[in-house]
Amino acid sequence: MISLAGKGALISGGSRGIGAAMVKLFAQAGADVVFNFRRDKEAARLVEQEARKHGTRVEGMQADLRVADNSRKLVEFALERLGRLDILVANSGIWNAEDIPIEQMTERQWDDMMRANLKSVFSLAHFAAPSMIAQRSGRIIAISSTAGQRGEAFHSHYAASKGAVISFIKALSTELARYGILVNCVAPGWVDTDMSKPVLEAKAGRKFALGQIPLGRVATPEEIAGPVLFLASDLATFITGEILNVNGGSVLCG
Repeated sequence: MISLAGKGALISGGSRGIGAAMVKLFAQAGADVVFNFRRDKEAARLVEQEARKHGTRVEGMQADLRVADNSRKLVEFALERLGRLDILVANSGIWNAEDIPIEQMTERQWDDMMRANLKSVFSLAHFAAPSMIAQRSGRIIAISSTAGQRGEAFHSHYAASKGAVISFIKALSTELARYGILVNCVAPGWVDTDMSKPVLEAKAGRKFALGQIPLGRVATPEEIAGPVLFLASDLATFITGEILNVNGGSVLCG
């Protein structure tokens, strides 16, 4: 039922984990996709190769989105390659498995987290909005986290960055509604990705994570990509300003 045929999508952080799953799923749904990656060219090449099997244009670009001008270059690259930009998924971000008490957290650790998780969302939206405003349509979807809803002890900088993404998306949804641009957020819980491996591969860490999830397991990247695809599709034409929780029941909020 879902088709993105003829749509141009930009997905940040598309070489692994949730991002890679989204690139492949969007291509399967018929979208042309541009994505960025920070370092792993081989992983990006493999994602391109697999996603292109569906017959759409898929291209990766190396870009560190902690620098705002790189977001500008990425958006310009997407517009050049795709001809239009209908969907922006701001997915790239970082998380550190190491516990950092607030009294030990450095200014650099705080700033690095904000640049990667919040500034990148702002800069992508900032540079993508003009083309969407001009065509009077578009979708902006950001990836937040359950940590942005309930906090996360010893990871306060991560929780703050993801909570700010939620507030930013809510503000944009009202601001851009007049142009027919729908702005939403997906908030995953624990997902089986490289980023969460340090916790999930440790016996105590996995027990801790699973103990928070009523469904008794962590999500696959594809189980996050699906709801994002839904929000990008014609099945979600009257949804904006929404935080879609995909967490196995670990955080229940309306």
